[in-house]
Amino acid sequence: MSVNSIRNLLEIAAQTEPEKIGLMHGSEAYSYAELITKVDQIAHYLTTIGLKKGSRIGIYSNKRCEQVIAILAVLSTEYVFVPITRLLKPEQVKHIIDDSGISCLITDKIKIENIKAIDFKGKIISYEASDESDVSFEEIYKCYTADVKCEIKGNDNAAITYSFGSSGNPKGIVIDHRAFIDGARIVSKYLDICKDDIISGILSFNLDYGLNQIFVTLYKRATLAIHKFVLPSDFFSHLINEKITVLPLMPIHITQMFDEDPHRIPQPEHFKNLRTITSSGGNITPLMVKNITTHFPDAKFYSMHGLIEAFRSAFLDPSQIHIRPNSIGKAIPDVELYIINEEGEACKPREIGELIHRGACIYKGYWNAPEETAQRFKSIAILDKVIEPEGQLTDEIVIASGDYVYADEEGYIYFVSRKDDMIKTQGYRVSPHEIESVVYDNIPEITECAVFSVPNAEIEEEIIMVYGAKSELARNEILFELKKHLPNYMLPGDIVYKKSMPLKSLHEKQIDKEVLRREFLR
Repeated sequence: MSVNSIRNLLEIAAQTEPEKIGLMHGSEAYSYAELITKVDQIAHYLTTIGLKKGSRIGIYSNKRCEQVIAILAVLSTEYVFVPITRLLKPEQVKHIIDDSGISCLITDKIKIENIKAIDFKGKIISYEASDESDVSFEEIYKCYTADVKCEIKGNDNAAITYSFGSSGNPKGIVIDHRAFIDGARIVSKYLDICKDDIISGILSFNLDYGLNQIFVTLYKRATLAIHKFVLPSDFFSHLINEKITVLPLMPIHITQMFDEDPHRIPQPEHFKNLRTITSSGGNITPLMVKNITTHFPDAKFYSMHGLIEAFRSAFLDPSQIHIRPNSIGKAIPDVELYIINEEGEACKPREIGELIHRGACIYKGYWNAPEETAQRFKSIAILDKVIEPEGQLTDEIVIASGDYVYADEEGYIYFVSRKDDMIKTQGYRVSPHEIESVVYDNIPEITECAVFSVPNAEIEEEIIMVYGAKSELARNEILFELKKHLPNYMLPGDIVYKKSMPLKSLHEKQIDKEVLRREFLR
C-alpha cells in the first residue's frame, strides 16, 4: 500500500492514537480504534459485491458520522467514490450517476426517495435498515468482520467530484490519492495543525475543501467535530461546547453567522479555544474581516484560493488581512504561481493576466471530458517565456486556471475575474447555461432568457434572470417551476421581463449579457 493514501493515514492514526476521539457529532463519538473497525467492516462488504477495480461508488446523504465512515471505507478499497451534493434535484443526481457510471450508492433514508425517483438500477446501501435498500450499515456491522487488505497506489483514482461547468452539465474532476495527501500535508503545515486540535466539520463533504477537513484530521491525528449550520445560535454553541480550535468556513457562513442580533452573539472570551479560521470558495469582504476579527480576536484568519483542477493555490498570511484584505495572497508551500499575458510573457506588477499553477495538488483531469481537460491541463511549455525547465523537460503538467489576476509590487495576488462567465454565489459555482436550459425546457411561454450575475456583498454574486415572452409572467409562477428543478442556491434573486433583448450580432441570435448587466445596474 502506498504511503500516499488516505488509508495509510487512517491506519497510522489507529495504531498511534487508538483511544483518541477522531470523529464526533453531538453525543456520538468514535475513537480511532472504533473508527477503523467500522470503516473496515464497510470496506470488507464492498469488496464482496463483485465490482471491478476503479468502479464508482456514489455517496449521497446528509452530513453525519456514517457519511465519513462511508468515504473512508470506499477510500480503503480499489474503488472510486463520487460525492453527490445533498441539495441537488433528482435529475441532477441522475446526470452525475450516468456520467460517472455509478454502480452502487450509499445513502440515508431521506435520500432514498430521490433515488427511487430516478429509477437507479444499481446496488443501494443505506445507513439505517430500509425496505428500499439492498443492505444497511446496521446489517453489515452485524455480519461482516473487519478484514481489509489494501493495495492502493498513490496515483490510483480516489474520487470524482462534480462542479458546474460553462456547458451547463456538472463536470467531474478526477482526484488521485496523492493529491488528497498533498492537500492534507500542505494545509497542516501552513495552518500549523496539531493532534490536540478539534477541527469543525461545518463544510460539506462533497468537494475538496470539505473533504480536506477529514484528511487533515487524520494526518495530524486530531479530532473532527461534525456540525450542520442551521442557526447562528447553534453554531456558536458548537464552537463553545465542543471547544473548536480550527474553523474552516466559506464566505456564506460568515455572512450567516453575523446575521444574528449582535446582542445575541457570545462575547469574545467564550471563543478562547478558537485559534485558526480559514475561508475559501469566494471573495472576502471588508465587513466579513471586521466581524471575524471583532468577535474572534484571538484567532488567526486565513483567506485562501483554490481551483477546480487543483486543491489549493494561494493563501493570505493573517498578518496581511487588514493591510490587503482583497488579496488572495501568495502560493502555498510546494506550489509555484505565475501570471502570464496572452503572449505567454510574465505580467508586470498590476498587469492582469491568467494565473498558472505549477507543483503540488494538481488533479488528474476531467472525467469523460477531453476538451475541458485540454483547456486547463497544459504542458509546462506554456511557461517557456517565463522559466526554463531544467534539462529542457516539457512533459510536466501545469494548470491554466482561467482566473484573471494581477500581483502587486510585493508579489501579493488579486483576483479580477473568471475567463468564462461562471457565477459564484453562496460558496457554489453556478452555470448560467444550466439555469437557462431549465427555463427553456420547462417554461414554454419564455422565448428568450439570459442569466448573469451582479455583485452582492452578502453572497458574493446575485443571480439575475432576464426573459422575453409574449407577455409578462407572474414572478412566483416562474420561481415555482424553477424550484422543481434547481437547488435554492441556483434560483435567481431577481427576475426581469423585457420585450426585446439586445443581441451581440444581427447575424447570430446571441443575447448580449453585458448590455443587460449594465442596464440592470443602472
